[in-house]
Amino acid sequence: MITVTAFKWVPPFARGLVRDLRVRWALEEAGLPYQSRLLEQGDQKSAEYRAQQPFGQVPVFEEDGFQMFESGAIVLHVGERSESLLPRDPAQRARAVTWVFAALNTLEPLFGALFDVDVFSAGEEWAKLHRPEAEARVRGRLGELAAALGDREYLDARFTVGDLVMTTVLRELDYSPLVKNEPRLAAYQARCEARPAFQRALAAHLGDFENP
Repeated sequence: MITVTAFKWVPPFARGLVRDLRVRWALEEAGLPYQSRLLEQGDQKSAEYRAQQPFGQVPVFEEDGFQMFESGAIVLHVGERSESLLPRDPAQRARAVTWVFAALNTLEPLFGALFDVDVFSAGEEWAKLHRPEAEARVRGRLGELAAALGDREYLDARFTVGDLVMTTVLRELDYSPLVKNEPRLAAYQARCEARPAFQRALAAHLGDFENP
């Protein structure tokens, strides 16, 4: 049985954003059963967990004694077992992987920087000064992504692991109107989130949190 680690509790603003969600989604799309292993507060600092995840983050993927970390790598690993996530055609497969890296390397760091300014450091003077630049960078990337998407339903000919990861990255801006201001991206995100596999993954992700 596949096991995915997740936090037992996170602040309300982080629910639906923790990166075990993208792994759960990939497993649901691939039709692979799994269970979650929930970490209590402080468990991520233990020597046992650091041996599995050197940075104390989630998720860790475990199966039959094999372990790995980093959500993007895990999603690609799962995709290797699912043609619905990673096409067999070499060119289509390469493009799907390219979009995974684009989401994680080109967009997510900028989204995270803006989230830090708006949420974690809100009210601090440096954040107020930095915010216009941070938002401008995000707007620029979103415009470029919308142009690349064009009138297609997905980033390539059909839904792939690239769309899965990109959607989870776009969700990091749900607290703001920035994606909604790009109608093509808003429709794209909604289309991907309407997939039954995503809905199952989100329900499981949210259901694992402790009641307040």
